[in-house]
Amino acid sequence: FLGFEQILKNSLTGQPIGGGKGGSNFDPKGKSDQEVMRFTQSFMTELQKYIGPDLDVPAGDIGVGGREIGYLFGQYKRLNGYQNGVLTGKGLTYGGSLVRTEATGYGVVYFAEQMLKSVGESFTGKRAIVSGAGNVAIYAIEKLQELGAVVVAASDSSGYIYDEEGINLKTLKWIKEENRNRISTYLEKHPNATFMSSDTGK
Repeated sequence: FLGFEQILKNSLTGQPIGGGKGGSNFDPKGKSDQEVMRFTQSFMTELQKYIGPDLDVPAGDIGVGGREIGYLFGQYKRLNGYQNGVLTGKGLTYGGSLVRTEATGYGVVYFAEQMLKSVGESFTGKRAIVSGAGNVAIYAIEKLQELGAVVVAASDSSGYIYDEEGINLKTLKWIKEENRNRISTYLEKHPNATFMSSDTGK
């Protein structure tokens, strides 16, 4: 379904591109950088036979951020030479796009902002819940806060946190972008928040 939905989304650009989705059953949680690098390099060794700037251009998604894209691109370059159009989500030094990291999260919020404006409303003073705590969610929270909303909850595969005072974005970025940890870690710095586990419902 996601691949089909991507075809519809891409058709709005007017460019002759379709859509597709793929992945693996490798879970990067709890793995070292070396383990992630070895897996992504092995994955790209096979995947590179089926992709290319004019064929299929993969992008990051759940569990595949800048680090993983960097490893994938490095292996593709090693096998095929430098082609900066073969993957999206690369760092700027490798031909990536400016604000690519923030784009999806910001875009979701801008769309919702226009919906609110159509009925004479805005995000100012509104309370919001964001599903997720990865790249899209973090930057959606950032933009919501900039537009005056109070984001009180976020989640990951282990469960969700609720912070009545509003999610501290600096802490969330520290947990997810720097330490790659579970969202429950949020309570170590914000003990007044609550955590609900997805395993137990408690």
